[in-house]
Amino acid sequence: MRAEVDRFRRGAALAALLGEWSTGPGPLYRKLADALSRVAEEGALEVGERLPSERELARSLAVSRSTVVAAYDELRARDVLDRRRGSGTRVNGRNRGPRGDGRVRGGQGTAIFQRLIDGPGPAISLACAADEAAVEVGQVMREVVAKDLDELLSEPGYHPHGLPALRQAIAERYTRFGLPTTADEVLVTTGAHQALGLLSQVYLRPGATVVTESPSWSPCLDIFREAGVSLVAVPLDEEGIDPNGLAAALAEHEPALLYVMPSFHNPAGVLMSSARRRAVAELASRHGVAVVEDNAYAGQNLSPTASLPAPLGAYAEAGSETLTLESFKGIWGGLRIGWIRGPVGIIERCARRKALADLGSPVFEQAVAARLVPRMEEIGERQVVSRRQQCALLERLLADRLAGWTWRRPDGGSSLWVRLPDGASADVFAQLALRHGVEVIPGSTMDPSGAHDDHLRIPFARPRREVEELVDRLALAWTELRRHGPREETPIRPIV
Repeated sequence: MRAEVDRFRRGAALAALLGEWSTGPGPLYRKLADALSRVAEEGALEVGERLPSERELARSLAVSRSTVVAAYDELRARDVLDRRRGSGTRVNGRNRGPRGDGRVRGGQGTAIFQRLIDGPGPAISLACAADEAAVEVGQVMREVVAKDLDELLSEPGYHPHGLPALRQAIAERYTRFGLPTTADEVLVTTGAHQALGLLSQVYLRPGATVVTESPSWSPCLDIFREAGVSLVAVPLDEEGIDPNGLAAALAEHEPALLYVMPSFHNPAGVLMSSARRRAVAELASRHGVAVVEDNAYAGQNLSPTASLPAPLGAYAEAGSETLTLESFKGIWGGLRIGWIRGPVGIIERCARRKALADLGSPVFEQAVAARLVPRMEEIGERQVVSRRQQCALLERLLADRLAGWTWRRPDGGSSLWVRLPDGASADVFAQLALRHGVEVIPGSTMDPSGAHDDHLRIPFARPRREVEELVDRLALAWTELRRHGPREETPIRPIV
């Protein structure tokens, strides 16, 4: 029975379901009760599921214990929760709504996906690190309409493997980078996220193990969790995943997959060196484990002179299985085109699953992508100046307003991976930040073990005024946490 799984022993896991629960008028305990009631009615809380203790949830939400006690009392009065001696507070299901409401359930990436579904709210959300489209996207769309549209419309439009012109362009790009590739070794997907989902279906069975970096990106980790696997985390250093830790993890756990982000790791911004890529490839080959390298951020260099090493697959031994994922995230996230580069047999297995899912990605977008692929490096180089300016602005504002917050300047990507001082909990700070109008994604959601609780990912790819307002709000929330701690509240209860 799933209800017996103690999903919410850590209050932070429940907090991720609640969204912007503390905004708006009214006492905190009533807003908390309303938010818990809503997620119970929507089915995001299972019938019989145990909620965190009052003390644990109060710590995670940065409120007083009396606020949580009052909220739980309110929900028992509404017949949403039951209190059972010896088994805690549980959802009773008597007010549960129908399933199929469409709300994202479970997983550490819940808040990130739900923010995309809900759309912009009053808070500044740090859930999404994406910028507006590169100017070339609009230019190429107009080119496709002018030059390619009649040809595209003259055929049925179903390409489960991907538009041939796009697959060929991707293959030629990898060949130029030192990874000889044919079009048969490329599958076009609807973004890198779908690519990872397809590979998960091919490689993973319940009870298997995936080795990943610590930290990693929570929506990707959720794909693995959905497959029922165990996650083993290996720390990063300034060159990428630690080779000694990786060797130990591969030897001990015999994983089905190794998942890494070599080119501008999300969220740490680390670029894996050529020497480290070679070491990782050799270790994977020695232990017979397939490697998935997710290079969705490969075009987001922050150095005007640094060149990217060849993809990890270029260092792999003959017969090794290395799958390379990439997308147009750095050019425009709205161009939902990604791809897998890998052995033909694996590509075919993924293609069959993609055909069952959607019969192929949209043809017009693929035609746009086919014209953009040869220009990806040129576009990335042009964007370096603006990205460096955005990063420098956020660094300067944080240094001015938030003394003690530290970070390593990223090699690339679109965010700073910031550490809070004195072991402060990012889970707790996220709740206070929400009351000051900022939705923060705590570092604990980006680590398979729940570590990095003292870290935040702060995207810098946003307009200057928004960055200034963001840092002002973070500074106010930080001051409140340091001076006053969790907010105290004495609920007013009528006497009848």
